[in-house]
Amino acid sequence: MRVLLVSTYELGRQPFGLASPAAWLRAEGHEVTLADLSRGPMPWAAVEQAELIAFFLPMHTATRLFLRVVDRVRAANPRAHLCGYGLYAPLNADLLHRAGVRTVIGGEFEQPLSDLARRAAVPADSTSLARQQFLVPDRSGLPPLSSYAQLVVNGSTRPTGYTEASRGCKHLCRHCPVVPVYRGAFRVVQPDVVLEDIRRQVAAGAGHITFGDPDFFNGPAHALRIVEALHGEWPDLTYDATIKVEHLLRHRDLLPMLKETGCLFVTSAVESLDDAVLEKLAKGHTRAQFIEALSLMRASGLPLSATFIPFTPWTTRESYREFLRALVDLDLAGEVAPIQLAIRLLIPEGSLLLDLPEVRRIIQPFDPQGLCYPWRNPDPWLDSLCARIQETIKREEQRRTGRVEIFRRIWDLAQSGPFPDAPRPSRATIPYLTEPWYC
Repeated sequence: MRVLLVSTYELGRQPFGLASPAAWLRAEGHEVTLADLSRGPMPWAAVEQAELIAFFLPMHTATRLFLRVVDRVRAANPRAHLCGYGLYAPLNADLLHRAGVRTVIGGEFEQPLSDLARRAAVPADSTSLARQQFLVPDRSGLPPLSSYAQLVVNGSTRPTGYTEASRGCKHLCRHCPVVPVYRGAFRVVQPDVVLEDIRRQVAAGAGHITFGDPDFFNGPAHALRIVEALHGEWPDLTYDATIKVEHLLRHRDLLPMLKETGCLFVTSAVESLDDAVLEKLAKGHTRAQFIEALSLMRASGLPLSATFIPFTPWTTRESYREFLRALVDLDLAGEVAPIQLAIRLLIPEGSLLLDLPEVRRIIQPFDPQGLCYPWRNPDPWLDSLCARIQETIKREEQRRTGRVEIFRRIWDLAQSGPFPDAPRPSRATIPYLTEPWYC
């Protein structure tokens, strides 16, 4: 069968969600073309010839971009079987079906995609959490790593690879899109597969690896087995991973091992510094615990890349200003990516936030174009502030303005008073990826 796998956007990464199923499909003899629309045009000749066209939809932005192209794909090849797979596919199954998608796959998608290509009986809506014996991702046909996000360390850049050692999550944070699909389930990718995937990316030029697991310490023994082997084979290879605040605290004894094996920084979805908001999101940590985790990370020599959702229905003028002041007090003003100061809470279909009566009271009807339930802050000034901050960040990043200066502009937009005169860490000492973190 001729198969076209399409990714519209995956945070500037070479898409694992294309390379992994490509290995399965090619192993069964299918002719597979990979198309990453974030790095190049749609291969229309492949569209016209494909019998199966499957769109990888791991996130909100990817799904919205899919909606912009699907009509043209159907017009170019009305005979092809269209499929949507990834986290956001089952969350938006009805919308995808209306757009012409016949099969929607969530959870562990490689085996169902293989079944579909064999023309086996696959339900129109299928979410599989079955454990899989993974194959090494086949990245042939994707743009080179130099086309993707790069790591910046002290002004120099390194090509960056991307892999996944696990999927799903044991936790049930209310705002997280992983939760409606996996419901607390957690699945590992076999270590030999992960290491061979890294081996091939290093051979292709990667000097740094991003582990894209929802939480690298859902299985700490599994994670350490991989990074110890990684460091043993490539002592100079660095990596980053995402770890919850509560896991940083629970497994504090493992932080030195992360540092020793080449971890450059850890991303953690802190989301808020307001305990009441953290409770509504069911994040599993408090403001004080985040500060403790930050202290532990700094003591271990590991930068913590914190992500936030500062604009929620419960944000007030004073709470946002206090959020900015706290970042200054914690010496994070120059470390937090500017976009993290402007993220607005997204309530997609299937979100556990919809279980809260107070959320159901404030949301508007589902917006099929925005792929979310819109809401407005009781104070319209805050919605306007969020928009102005987003515009400022876009403009200033195009001008290559430094993070501290962007922070200062946001401070002024929020009318936070005189900017404190406090020492700031040098921007050049903070490792970061060139692709900002979006949803």
